[in-house]
Amino acid sequence: MTVRAAWLLPTGQTREDTRLAPLGTMAPETAMTSRDGVIAGGSALNATGAGMQVQIATGRALVQGTAAQGAYPVAVTSPETLTVADGNAQFTRIDSVVLRVLDGLYDTSEQTLARVELVQGDATATPTAPTLPPACLRLWDVTVPAGASAGTGGLTWASALADRRRYTASYGGIIPRGWGLSFAGAYVGQYRDNGTGLDRWDGTAWQALEPSVGWTAVTLASGYTNNGNAQGPVRYRRIDIAGVPHMQWRGGVSWATSGTPPNNAYPLAAAVPAAARPANLVSVPIAAGGVDIKADFQTGGLLRLIPSTGLTVWASLTGVQYPLDA
Repeated sequence: MTVRAAWLLPTGQTREDTRLAPLGTMAPETAMTSRDGVIAGGSALNATGAGMQVQIATGRALVQGTAAQGAYPVAVTSPETLTVADGNAQFTRIDSVVLRVLDGLYDTSEQTLARVELVQGDATATPTAPTLPPACLRLWDVTVPAGASAGTGGLTWASALADRRRYTASYGGIIPRGWGLSFAGAYVGQYRDNGTGLDRWDGTAWQALEPSVGWTAVTLASGYTNNGNAQGPVRYRRIDIAGVPHMQWRGGVSWATSGTPPNNAYPLAAAVPAAARPANLVSVPIAAGGVDIKADFQTGGLLRLIPSTGLTVWASLTGVQYPLDA
């Protein structure tokens, strides 16, 4: 067997099944159900296609049945190849590659096995992925255009495949980023990877925890140039520190006339977005040519330099950081 399920066969699972299948208490969804999904690692249950065939790579997953039925740990130990049926003469359809458990104690299959299979969708003018039978985990969607067949060259797999793998983890583990983020947490204190950082479930919503946010470059007002005093371009980012939103700045500006910043000392061509503006005026000391000066970060999203005697032709924003809340 190349698709193995633990806790399924009436005669009991083999020792090899136990070693290969992902056993243990998995992330919950309700009091009596587990979050089904792929076990992350390598290219678990990855898909590749050629002609009208799609091959699913090895990997492990958890497939949830009904609450009374429970969840099945499954391992695919050798690649599985499936043949996609020819396209409809008129309309496109979407098929789904799934990991399915058949258990005759709970369904009408009269079988006890796990397998990778294709569930065919309806060919319509506006096709959607098919509704799945019980105890199924969707892995990939395959778009089958009208008239597609091996004789016409098969599918264009780069555009036909849509990754629908969602991931699960053991209880207390961080749920890896997968397809779809529109799911609720199961308990207060659960964590997930959102793609750039971590979210924590607070009982009502996911709250981002100090996400890794890239820098946003600003457009400077006329008369200013970036890289003042070799400090690099002016950039900012909004981050969370201990749950408090903050702004960070870096880079430097320069201008031509010593001591006289242009544009009435406003170096930004436009205000920063509302989410990046402080609730109150923030005044901080910054390094500038020849002296220290003050920078005012205004509630309207603009920055003004406050010149002082001895100022030359540059100012630095590197190291500026302040809270945005009141």
